[in-house]
Amino acid sequence: MRSLPNLFLIGPMGAGKSTIGRLLAAELQREFLDSDHQIEARCGANIPWIFDVEGEQGFRDRETAMLDELTRRDDIVMATGGGAVMREENRGILRERGTVIYLATTVEQQIRRTARDRNRPLLQNTNPEKVLRDLFAVRDPLYRATADVIVRTDRRGPKSVVNEILRRVSRLSEPLKVQRSLSQQR
Repeated sequence: MRSLPNLFLIGPMGAGKSTIGRLLAAELQREFLDSDHQIEARCGANIPWIFDVEGEQGFRDRETAMLDELTRRDDIVMATGGGAVMREENRGILRERGTVIYLATTVEQQIRRTARDRNRPLLQNTNPEKVLRDLFAVRDPLYRATADVIVRTDRRGPKSVVNEILRRVSRLSEPLKVQRSLSQQR
């Protein structure tokens, strides 16, 4: 499986991008990167603080720069932040530099998985469910348009999701292997 391209996980908060990404990277013996964690490490501040000080626009600028940098590495599995697909530039970077996997989940599952998480600035309000539904309405079409593979994660164990990703991504790379083989024979 070393011939697989970089794998980029997209999807809403609470879909399991970090958990599944770590397992997937371990299975492939690749480096795992979480773009949000990389931003925090670079800034020396957490995302809620960045949102407070720089606003969402400032955070999104940092996110685009980080995605551009990280996607240039080889042999990585990367989890993106839930809003990474909001910019066309980010969607292009991801599509051009690897295989994009949309970890799809329901809003109900997101609510269960994010209920106690205080590190999600967009949910720090009186009606997080409404926020998640509104975000889903805007972002789901962008996730779908960006993804090479869509995998549902609700009510499934992370290992089951990883196995499905490996099966589906290896099928995607088969035409590439055949094409390379044919071009080498010429």
